[in-house]
Amino acid sequence: MGVKKAIGVTAVAVAVLGGVGAIGVGAVTWLISWIEPPDFSGIDALAEYTPEAVETAATPAVAGDGAWLEQTAEATGIPRRALSAYVAAANRAGADGCEVGWNTLAGIGWIESHHGTLQGGSIDADGVARPAIIGIPLDGTNNTMEIRDTDGGSFDGDTVYDRAVGPMQFIPETWRIWGVDVSGDGVADPHNIDDAAATAARYLCRLDGTLASDETWIRAIRSYNDTLDYQTKVATRAERYAREADIPAA
Repeated sequence: MGVKKAIGVTAVAVAVLGGVGAIGVGAVTWLISWIEPPDFSGIDALAEYTPEAVETAATPAVAGDGAWLEQTAEATGIPRRALSAYVAAANRAGADGCEVGWNTLAGIGWIESHHGTLQGGSIDADGVARPAIIGIPLDGTNNTMEIRDTDGGSFDGDTVYDRAVGPMQFIPETWRIWGVDVSGDGVADPHNIDDAAATAARYLCRLDGTLASDETWIRAIRSYNDTLDYQTKVATRAERYAREADIPAA
């Protein structure tokens, strides 16, 4: 596919909390969305915090390449079911003309939910993360913004405040606008890694139509979570995944 910058994902302000369920994950950043991206002043000065340019020609054209998935899952520690979803989402975005790497999506997936394994869970064969990964109420405390319920609790079980949900941690309002169904069950489900990864790629691509340059990559990641720390963590993790998958530098 020849996609540069194997990295990618979504939303705009940041909510920080200190742990999910029984997992003490420290300052986990949860996705909060705005429709418009923030004004990224000094973005050129942050270019060093992008992953090194990598060529993803070694990525299978479809997520069904069992040998590649087995090898890469073992090398990176990414669960195979999640890896398959990241690859499929990147390839789907590429077919639509947007360059976003599977390892960018994987970098975000690791930061947001450790690929669906927070709270002692996992992603099942059907792509659904179980138990459901649901963040704290976005009630204006614990360094969160206050976001009143927008989904009647259908996604997050909370009829008072919204909560970030699923392996890619979307809030319900963002999901309502950007969520897509690619799993074929007729429902766009934020708890399904296939739908969530595809939606993350779609959201990232909405700004510039590609993540192929340092500037567009940074803009996309910062629109997902507008902190330099988050940008650096995604870049570092994505570059690590590319290296472990033995993708040669461009």
